[in-house]
Amino acid sequence: MDLQENSDSATNSEAKNSQQKNGEQEKSEVKKSEVEKREKKESDRSAYHKSQSKNRPTGNREQRSGNYTKGGDNRNSNNKSSGKGNSPRDSKRGGRSKFAAATDKSLQECVAKNQKIHEARLNPNSKININNDAKIRITPLGGLGEIGGNITVFETEKEAILVDVGMSFPDEEMHGVDILVPDFTYVRQIKDKLVAIIITHGHEDHIGAVSYLFKEMQLPIYATALPLAMIANRFEEHHMQEFKKYFRPIEKRTIVKVGNDFDLEWMHMTHSIIDASSLAITTDAGTIIHTGDFKIDHTPVDGYTADLHRFAHYGERGVLCMLSDSTNSHNPGMTMSELSVAPALDRLYAKVKGRVFVSTFSSNVHRVYQAIEHGIKYGRKVCVIGRSMERNLELAMNYDYIKLPSSSFIEPHELGRYKDSEILIVTTGSQGEPNSALFRMSIGEHRHVKIKPTDTVILSARAIPGNEGSISKVVNHLQRAGAHVLHNVRDIHVSGHGAQEEQKLLIRLVQPKFFLPVHGEFNHIMKHKDTAISCGVQERNIYLMEDGDQIEVSARTMRKVRSVKTGKTYIDNQNNHTIENDIVLDRQSLATEGIVNIVAQVSKSDSRLIGHPRVSTFGIIANKQEHAFGNEIAGVLEQYMLNIKPGLIENSRAMENDLRGVVRKHIYRKTKKYPMIVPTLFVM
Repeated sequence: MDLQENSDSATNSEAKNSQQKNGEQEKSEVKKSEVEKREKKESDRSAYHKSQSKNRPTGNREQRSGNYTKGGDNRNSNNKSSGKGNSPRDSKRGGRSKFAAATDKSLQECVAKNQKIHEARLNPNSKININNDAKIRITPLGGLGEIGGNITVFETEKEAILVDVGMSFPDEEMHGVDILVPDFTYVRQIKDKLVAIIITHGHEDHIGAVSYLFKEMQLPIYATALPLAMIANRFEEHHMQEFKKYFRPIEKRTIVKVGNDFDLEWMHMTHSIIDASSLAITTDAGTIIHTGDFKIDHTPVDGYTADLHRFAHYGERGVLCMLSDSTNSHNPGMTMSELSVAPALDRLYAKVKGRVFVSTFSSNVHRVYQAIEHGIKYGRKVCVIGRSMERNLELAMNYDYIKLPSSSFIEPHELGRYKDSEILIVTTGSQGEPNSALFRMSIGEHRHVKIKPTDTVILSARAIPGNEGSISKVVNHLQRAGAHVLHNVRDIHVSGHGAQEEQKLLIRLVQPKFFLPVHGEFNHIMKHKDTAISCGVQERNIYLMEDGDQIEVSARTMRKVRSVKTGKTYIDNQNNHTIENDIVLDRQSLATEGIVNIVAQVSKSDSRLIGHPRVSTFGIIANKQEHAFGNEIAGVLEQYMLNIKPGLIENSRAMENDLRGVVRKHIYRKTKKYPMIVPTLFVM
């Protein structure tokens, strides 16, 4: 049994070994066959590539990419040796790229030529004579680091012009100040060089300070009709009508020679006021484009779109420098068209049964026009309240910028003759100005109009930075009176300034070598810088200016050369007089720190007090504590007189100044405030 089992086992083992050998032999033959087939395919491909390489042209693309050698081989030698750099698809095809088809030499040359054309048209240096040694200096005296107060000096070696002379608004700490105008110190220094004032448009932050400058010096004013008409109104307010002889009305798309060094063209621009312009300023140094305030409105109310063709014209000729509005530089996309406000107004008029009040900027004539037009559509009579609103609307109608039927307008004293559903009141006060018509209505102090619970008030304006508190107050007053107030509703207001895509469009059309973002706070111009860089302006060719920076621009360089004095002059609108800086500072001190009045009699012979001093305070302590505080200050005064310096009593003014310091230190220890101390000492 055991022998039989061993014999069977040996037989089985031999059979298994035989099968393994046969299997290995078969695998070897199959593998050999596959290798032969693969080698044959490689041989066929190699022969094909060699035949193709004889006919393949060797153009710029092959030389730039490195995928082709001068011999026409379509595989990179490094990739061939390392096996790296090919995609999986290339590996499946034996390393041959799907882009390895033959190229036409003439088409390749066409591509290269077009690339050179693109590089030339996008390179501002190719359009500017860099051997030109002429220079121009640009000095903003207002409008940077703030919203408003725009004024800029453009200065050659012999002449200078001012572009815009605007005002701005005070903050809450400037007590008794109505408006701010630029400090004209540098303007006075270059008075003999100045040849003209150039105006871009009629907003107050661009023309509001002209009348104050004209009180010191008179210059020709070049502008379109509406800005000049608005300046004329200002002159009449200041009793300066005779200065209208300096007006120089211009035509757009016409080169105007200003002085000997400046050639200017006004290019139509859309904005939140009609008849706005951008400027092309040409000197020996080159052409400078100043956008002024702008938006690119493709469907403006009057149909007059921005004259982009002129921007492209100057861009094709070559622009040395561009100054561009930065107000909405944080806003992506495009600013909505002014015409988009109309549907929202129409819907409101259709459903409101009571009186409708619309308050907006008085200079936004097209907004006022749309509000009135749709009010008339629904059978409402229009009452315009507010001096600036009445004046601007009258100007626009007199000069045929807009056309409205005179029969639709009524006076404030006629409001009682009509039903509430038949009344539309267009008024000033969208910024919450305390003296505005809307504010006086909201607190019940207007002569003709009292707010009713059935009234609807539409504030169709964006808050100017710093006015948010004032607007909130007037909204609260209106709502307390029962009115329905629509505020911060997107559909009833659109901005007059271009967003990022509009800024990009102008930069691309102009293709300036140097770029200066203007009109806005520092964060606005910083963001505008980023937009310019994304549109191909080199970062080293952009400068973020501040008021007073004097920038010198030539064909080769742009650099800051110095700083000039800037600042603000305070104006009281009640009498159009200047308020000195120290007065404003005193008012701020009185408002925040208070005041102490001390009246005392002093004996000249023994330096002692005669009687009890009188002490009165304002803004420091409560009235019920004033008697105790007066006794305390009297004690300080008695101690001071006991230790007075020898001979000081002979000089009452010096003694009062010395006492002022002693009392101030005492009060600070008690209250942590530095009030204004007003001592009056009578030496007897």
